[in-house]
Amino acid sequence: MSSDAEGLAGFGYELGLLKRVRRSGWWHAGVRDPESVAEHTMRAAQLAALIAAEEGADPARAAFLALWHDSQETRTGDLPHTATPYLAKPDPRAITADQTERLPERSREMVRGAVDEYETRESLEARCAKDADKLEMLLQAIEYRDIGVTRTAGWIESARKDLYTETSRRIAEAAVSLSPLSWRDR
Repeated sequence: MSSDAEGLAGFGYELGLLKRVRRSGWWHAGVRDPESVAEHTMRAAQLAALIAAEEGADPARAAFLALWHDSQETRTGDLPHTATPYLAKPDPRAITADQTERLPERSREMVRGAVDEYETRESLEARCAKDADKLEMLLQAIEYRDIGVTRTAGWIESARKDLYTETSRRIAEAAVSLSPLSWRDR
């Protein structure tokens, strides 16, 4: 068996943890079974593509960057913001370097490049991906609020204040006034 294949398979198993790692900040709001990091990542990637299309950026690239934005949480778990005063923020690039050490060079550089681009936010696609991360959290907060979790306002406001693109700000404005089931009312 090739060591490249073993590295890729091993990383595939590691990425599978994202299906089980829960978005832990929601426990503070009273959500008993919050969505997984993988569930968050999927909608964030989809939103990134939509935002990028509206902003004139590359939707596939924005979605790709969003796909990797929380992959480091296989090693750290999802740390809530309340951990910030007690822990140094983990460096996503350093974690990614460790995670991808056993990958073949092309795959290793692809993942590392995506994480670096996302973290630097120098490209419009990276800014769209970051906005998608925030918007996904905003939508999730509204969905939780809609089913009776009352302490979600902080998540909603936090998401709204850090948006880069005009498209994202418009989506957030619309989302706060819509029912999560508005899509059914056509």
